[in-house]
Amino acid sequence: MSNRNISGDPSSAEFDAVVQALSAVRLRPEVRLTEVPAPSRIAPYAIAMTAEVVPTHGDQDEELASGRFVLLHDPDRPEPWEGTWRIVTFARAELEPETATDPMLGAVGWSWLTDSLSTAGAEYVADAGTVTRVVSESFAGLGDRPSSVEIEVRASWTPVDDDITSHLHAWGALLCTVAGLEPLPDGVVALPGQRR
Repeated sequence: MSNRNISGDPSSAEFDAVVQALSAVRLRPEVRLTEVPAPSRIAPYAIAMTAEVVPTHGDQDEELASGRFVLLHDPDRPEPWEGTWRIVTFARAELEPETATDPMLGAVGWSWLTDSLSTAGAEYVADAGTVTRVVSESFAGLGDRPSSVEIEVRASWTPVDDDITSHLHAWGALLCTVAGLEPLPDGVVALPGQRR
């Protein structure tokens, strides 16, 4: 459900080739990836995906993390982007309640993103973002519910080339990290996750 301009336009062909490459990407089996309607007013070309991270064993309806990956393409190179491509993402997961007061949580959350990009070999410029923690405490009639802590990493960056697949792999790795999944050992390749 990507947004595309006129066929035959060189930029359209370039965008279509990237979309085709992204559709071939397979993430870890815990990641359920779904293409969703893309924003239509930010750039001439866009594709958007959402993902849920679920256990591969046990209750597969239990969501460990969720997120969104949006790829924008504008041949006019908007000045803040510093390029023709822009990736806009978020990743969200519930954490252990004791992390609520950790003063390093924001820095750690951001390092999960930059480490994922580095490990995937995804080169980028003009990165920006926020790491937010939300602490929920229940009272009165809901007082028996335990406190909860959520982390949300929102980020955008500009890939330095047209190899966008490494950036999708990095975002998938970020989702798995915020979900609390152990990284795959070196040399181990995950079986592909579901794509809907």
